[in-house]
Amino acid sequence: MENDLPTTGNISLDDAVKQWLQFDKNPKTIAAVRGLLKEGAVSELQTCFGARMEFGTAGLRAPMGPGVSRMNDLTIIQTTQGFCSYLEGSLPDLKEKGVVIGFDARAHPPSGGSSKRFATLAATVFINRGVPVYLFSDITPTPFVPFTVSHLGLCAGIMVTASHNPKQDNGYKVYWNNGAQIIPPHDKGISTAIEKSLEPWSKSWNTEEAMKNPLLKDPYQDIHSEYFSAIQKHCFHREINQKSEVKIVHTSVHGVGHTFVQAAFKAFDLQPPFAVQEQKDPDPEFPTVKYPNPEEGEGVLTLSFALADKEGATVVLANDPDADRLAVAEKQTSGHWRVFSGNELGALLGWWVFQCWKKQQKAAQLKETVKDVYMLASTVSSKILRAIAIKEGFHFEETLTGFKWMGNRAKELLEQEKTVLFAFEEAIGYMCSPAVLDKDGVSAAAIAGEFISYLATQNTTLSQQLKAIYEEYGYHITKNSYFICHDQKTISQLFERLRNFSGPNTYPKECGGISVTAVRDLTTGFDSSQPSNTAVLPTSKSSQMVTFTFANGGVATMRTSGTEPKIKYYTELCAAPGNSDVEQLKAELDRLVDAIVENFFQPTKNNLIPRSD
Repeated sequence: MENDLPTTGNISLDDAVKQWLQFDKNPKTIAAVRGLLKEGAVSELQTCFGARMEFGTAGLRAPMGPGVSRMNDLTIIQTTQGFCSYLEGSLPDLKEKGVVIGFDARAHPPSGGSSKRFATLAATVFINRGVPVYLFSDITPTPFVPFTVSHLGLCAGIMVTASHNPKQDNGYKVYWNNGAQIIPPHDKGISTAIEKSLEPWSKSWNTEEAMKNPLLKDPYQDIHSEYFSAIQKHCFHREINQKSEVKIVHTSVHGVGHTFVQAAFKAFDLQPPFAVQEQKDPDPEFPTVKYPNPEEGEGVLTLSFALADKEGATVVLANDPDADRLAVAEKQTSGHWRVFSGNELGALLGWWVFQCWKKQQKAAQLKETVKDVYMLASTVSSKILRAIAIKEGFHFEETLTGFKWMGNRAKELLEQEKTVLFAFEEAIGYMCSPAVLDKDGVSAAAIAGEFISYLATQNTTLSQQLKAIYEEYGYHITKNSYFICHDQKTISQLFERLRNFSGPNTYPKECGGISVTAVRDLTTGFDSSQPSNTAVLPTSKSSQMVTFTFANGGVATMRTSGTEPKIKYYTELCAAPGNSDVEQLKAELDRLVDAIVENFFQPTKNNLIPRSD
């Protein structure tokens, strides 16, 4: 250690802290580390320096603060140096084409960290390697970054955001030159390069000089114009929009979405939605919500409902703080607000996008053109699109969880001259336009606005339309939730127990008296439904994911989250068209879920915290 600082007694920890103090130039994080040393706060130092953040396909996401396990100036520089080195070795035209960098409004005054600061440091690293950088001059939605990669033909994109995570978190999300999030093996390659690039390069801290470099460009105005021009191609009912008197409320939940959703509605000639004033402007403290995640439901939408009741609005739209997700709620005749699940909204938007596409086709050629149409969904999402595809004649594919897989698959299909109309994941993520190969809550909001306006001309509602979709294609009843678990040992024990339920390599054969007809384990690569017992979808030993199919038509997937300390479970019961006994189906699914929690989770439940709404 430095002569004037105490040691912790842990040689490896002391070395990590010593290296940090040699490399770091942020006075706030330096002071914080020195303070912890002086206090002898070994446990906190171990938390900050015990293990470096793991760079994966989701990039980085962690609390802001000092140390290698936190998001801060130094870890951003180290990460970007590794990413830059990897790009230099992978893409020869990097210095010709360049990269784009965007950021949200997050900030952490105690450590001096903010999304804008991190984006500026990342830009500095690239510029000092002779790489052109398109750095947005102001906050943008996450979808703007993949759009810019595709629109300008760049080598990569970085978005500094923690999306809907708690206020102390931040993240570093990476896109490849195809406009989609990175997938293996890029994550491992970048991670290895980061480990080789820990010492800051000579000018990596010199942001002031870099911000004057001619390699730096601001794409804000151009991309703002081009993005809204691109999504206008998905506006099919402009005359209805212009005359619509439907009242809609929008909340950006203290994030970046307000300005951009207002602009999207304008691009579609829709009346501007009423904005929730208390949540309209970006605020990194997220003062009105416990969690800034509209996926959590009514708790996040309380102010939206109050404004809607005041203004006589019947629909609420909500974005998460980086505006790549969309939640929708509708007031029922009973006066109750119905918050649509991600799967229900996937059914509605998927159906609507297909109907709009269908009306643009020549009837005589429809049978042939529809064969080149594709829709995608993650494997834990509802299979309602599959049911629609079977009846309508287009293709449906499922991918691994996460838009990185759907985005990359969509790009492959587009390169084969296929039409990719729609993709979704149950976590309220929707890709309604291939201009953005990722989920996009801005374009989805405008398309939902047009859909709602159209339905009003038919004297119907989203709820009534969803019922009509289920009656035509079969009810798909879903129930998803999660347990919070901070103990990795407990998580491992839970999943290993499932893999060795009645002895070595034996999965459960029944659950609560309901027979298990198939098991797919995407951690080990086992799939009992395949002739070779080998899974078709890619597998990953670094994450847990097991799917059970039951004799009653139920499907349940249990998986760990890549960004949060959660064990998530997803269940669905699919009925054939004509079976409209919804209450009976819901009761049957409830019984299945209760049995899963009792039989599959129970032995480790002492360390599991159920979701609390």
